[in-house]
Amino acid sequence: MQQYFSNVPLEVGTKYTFTKEQLHHVKDVMRMHDEVIRLVYQQKGYFARVLQEGKEVYAMVEQEDPRINELDCEITLVMALIRKEKFELILQKATELGVSKIVVVGLERSIVKAKSEKKDRMLERYRSIVLEASEQCKRNRIPEVIQIDHLKQIQNYLSNCNLVAYENEHTRPLSQYLKQPSYTVVVGPEGGFSKREIDELEKMGFLCVSLGNRILRAETAVFYTLSVLGQF
Repeated sequence: MQQYFSNVPLEVGTKYTFTKEQLHHVKDVMRMHDEVIRLVYQQKGYFARVLQEGKEVYAMVEQEDPRINELDCEITLVMALIRKEKFELILQKATELGVSKIVVVGLERSIVKAKSEKKDRMLERYRSIVLEASEQCKRNRIPEVIQIDHLKQIQNYLSNCNLVAYENEHTRPLSQYLKQPSYTVVVGPEGGFSKREIDELEKMGFLCVSLGNRILRAETAVFYTLSVLGQF
């Protein structure tokens, strides 16, 4: 079953008019006719049927969907820029794993550097990836994607529990911090964090945690962390 997010209120018994991009997907890619889809408006789901009258293709909203396909906790992922392919994989899989917000930041050891003239275009692509992933896994919300310029700006996104996945931490496991109402988790780039960055994060109130005895790649660290925190 396909899912699409609506920018207009939905009501049982009314027509939903697809956006240009949605209509192309419904009509030309999926070639739908008399099929049930899921629509979501402001985190509330509905089942609708795709119909065609002449040249008009639309969806008739038939009933509400009471399911809420979200985590019990809010997770903000602060992710350092890494190589394009792996970063886009993180966006997709973090969305599937239930992240609430993704904050993108370049750190000292980031191999990839965001050029100011390309930031808007990159952010648009990031949000497109997150939208598609949210539709694919039937989420009730689309994670917010934000790009910041400096490490200090992370303090604007603090939660009840603020953690850093740090390869040099060996005594404080991630499992000590389960069942919190909200998390902000910082994951570094391929080269890890500098000592200065860790000091600065600790001053903000972040706790360094261990993800185990093995050194994980950046993308693996994200998937592991979200999987552990999201199951409780």
